[in-house]
Amino acid sequence: MTPVQFLLAVLAMGVVVVGSNILVQYPISHWLTWGGLSYPVAFLVTDVLNRRFGAPAARRVAVAGFVAALIVSAWVATPRIAAASGLAYLCAQLADIHVFDRLRDQRWWRAPLIGGVAGAILDTCVFFSVAFAGTGVHWVALALGDLAVKLLVNVTMLAPFRAMMWNLARPATAAAVSAQHNV
Repeated sequence: MTPVQFLLAVLAMGVVVVGSNILVQYPISHWLTWGGLSYPVAFLVTDVLNRRFGAPAARRVAVAGFVAALIVSAWVATPRIAAASGLAYLCAQLADIHVFDRLRDQRWWRAPLIGGVAGAILDTCVFFSVAFAGTGVHWVALALGDLAVKLLVNVTMLAPFRAMMWNLARPATAAAVSAQHNV
């Protein structure tokens, strides 16, 4: 991964997370916030990076995105939302990366689907319990609605992931390329 690719990936991750931290403060209904619609795109970003550059590169982007998003989120969201988001994001992204990497050689859809489900469940449980427990907000209903939407959006993210599959294979190593040309 080149430095430019790394910076673009961190920027993409930061935009999704900061935008979601702002949007989570605006309910659509008594069981859903706008952040539930935007946050699952973070799993698409992570999965694309994981497929193209491998788990170590995806983890580096997740950690850098965590730091960048936490700094900006502390400015645009409440401190509690920023802290909850940072903790939930890091746990969920690392879980998604781990699950994706373990399933990467199975059917194309299995790794992003199951990794995204694991990440969405972890993210929702951590975020809503830290952000809203003890505040008087009916956070369990919000969390359940948010999780349902995250899971639905996760399924819809399979389409863009599949559309990008042609360009997501890891680059061949110089030795492998040389060996293919000598055969």
